[in-house]
Amino acid sequence: MRILKAIWKLLVGVKDALVLLLMLLFFGGLYAILSARPSPTFGSGVLVMDLKGSVVEQPAAADPFSLMGGSSGPKEYSLRNLRLALLEARDDSRVKAVALDLDAFVGGGQTAMAELGEAIDAVRKSGKPVLAYATGYTDDSYQLAAHASEVWINPLGTVLLRGPGGNNLYFKGLLDKLGVTANVYRVGTYKAAVEPFIREDMSPEARQDAQALASSLFETWRDNVRMARPKAALDAYLRNPLAVAQAAGGDFAAAAQRAGLVDKVGERHAFEARLAQLGGADSKARGGFKRIKLDAYAAERLDASPDGPIGLVTVAGTIVDGKAPLGTAGGDSIAEAIDKAVRADKLKALVVRVDSPGGAVLASERIRQALLQAKAKDIPVVVSMGNVAASGGYWIATAGDFIMAEPSTVTGSIGVFGILPSFQGSLEKLGLGADGVKTTALSGEPDLLNGPSPEASQLVQMGVESIYRRFVGIVAHNRGRTPQQINQIAQGRVWAGGTARQIGLIDGFGGMDDAIAKAAQLAKLGDEREVTYLERPKSFTEQMAEFLRGEESDEGAAPDAFAGLAGSANRELFAAIMEARAVLNGPTLQVRCLECPPVVPVRVAAKELGLVERLLGWLS
Repeated sequence: MRILKAIWKLLVGVKDALVLLLMLLFFGGLYAILSARPSPTFGSGVLVMDLKGSVVEQPAAADPFSLMGGSSGPKEYSLRNLRLALLEARDDSRVKAVALDLDAFVGGGQTAMAELGEAIDAVRKSGKPVLAYATGYTDDSYQLAAHASEVWINPLGTVLLRGPGGNNLYFKGLLDKLGVTANVYRVGTYKAAVEPFIREDMSPEARQDAQALASSLFETWRDNVRMARPKAALDAYLRNPLAVAQAAGGDFAAAAQRAGLVDKVGERHAFEARLAQLGGADSKARGGFKRIKLDAYAAERLDASPDGPIGLVTVAGTIVDGKAPLGTAGGDSIAEAIDKAVRADKLKALVVRVDSPGGAVLASERIRQALLQAKAKDIPVVVSMGNVAASGGYWIATAGDFIMAEPSTVTGSIGVFGILPSFQGSLEKLGLGADGVKTTALSGEPDLLNGPSPEASQLVQMGVESIYRRFVGIVAHNRGRTPQQINQIAQGRVWAGGTARQIGLIDGFGGMDDAIAKAAQLAKLGDEREVTYLERPKSFTEQMAEFLRGEESDEGAAPDAFAGLAGSANRELFAAIMEARAVLNGPTLQVRCLECPPVVPVRVAAKELGLVERLLGWLS
């Protein structure tokens, strides 16, 4: 019997070893496939930018298990890579034209669209046509398309331009029904981030701030579109779209063409025939024209790991403590990347791209300290702001020697808040009680069952006020002002980039290329503009997720603009719920701007979808 057991254990061990060996071979081979740089498989033709998703500063790390579960969500495209691909196409003789397919485009923010628009303008200046096609255009997609030399629309399509603005979700009534008390601690007249938890509507101060911001952003958007299409009757279309549509007999596509917003009304096959004229026909290819796919083009033309003297670090998304995957600004992850690059002693300058509404105080300070350590070694730091660089995002920006933004950037929000939910009302509704003993005034505090004690609340409020004074002091030191002067433009108020420059929160206007040029100037690098990306490489699982995602599917009908508006409303509701959840689950003290526009699409793990879908269904 012992001999049989020994033989059985030996067989099981051999089996396990073989399974392990096969797994190692499989994953080793898969890693080799993922790591291999694909050879170009295209000649001349039309570079097709089929954008089925959102444009972001830093795409989120993909989860292969979510992909296998069918919940990958819309694709995220790197703003940096899209810009570089367009600039490469400008000088590439194989690229005869560029096509923007925006039927499934979600958006990316006003500042990002302006930067992509500049890259499209550069392609057009080289003599190459850029064509855009969509069934329905909304604010972001039209701002991008307006820079094209030909704007096409489906005969059943429309251009629906809403402009900044809209409603916020307020939770006080719901919290009252549930018996939940939101214990709020804040500094700043305009720190409206906490209002959804303590009010049922917008305060006059928050309304004033939001209206000023929306009006400024709207004017910047109009200026950008006007410059791209000066002959379009944009103001009349925005002022009374109903009258414009009625004048065209209810034909929305014809109305947009009459207003000069689009150039051509045609089915997709007509658009593809036009692309065949420009780039050459290919009866075997989808669409019947010679197509250069964006992913393949970027893989060939873009250097994923440049090694230049200017370090480029990205702070994108909510700022959180500790380490975080790509697409979220982990304080330790970003600070360690900066520290490592500085220790290597190869960098001559740093450019910090900030596209964040803020988040955790400690994480924001952790990143700022890493930048200050770089400056202590005579490395100049230039900050480049994206769509949003507010609250904690601006906290980080104060480490810069020079701060650049665009007129459409949302910044400021110099304020601090904290929220502690307590459930004494919920327990009362359920007939439950909570009691205990104390050895000090702070035993069991903060008491989330009976509510924080007055002493605990006073301590939290003192902490908020202390951090606010530090925040104001940091800004004052960086901007060469007194704390009293900064306090007048702080108190949580949000500013558009144009106004921010007037009041001294930024130093100049410009995009990423301008920031790199400024860093080179400060470091006295001459014409040297090469960069090094200070971000961790993609892990094996992330590469596997990209492999599993594969190319975007070509199936599915294109949504019309009205469906796009409905989808936008759902996304806004979704974002409001997830934002509230993030605030309540986040650190007690935060430097975060909730009134700022979102910088990334709502990202939800697969396991969370069921709860959110049920909540949305209940609300609808």
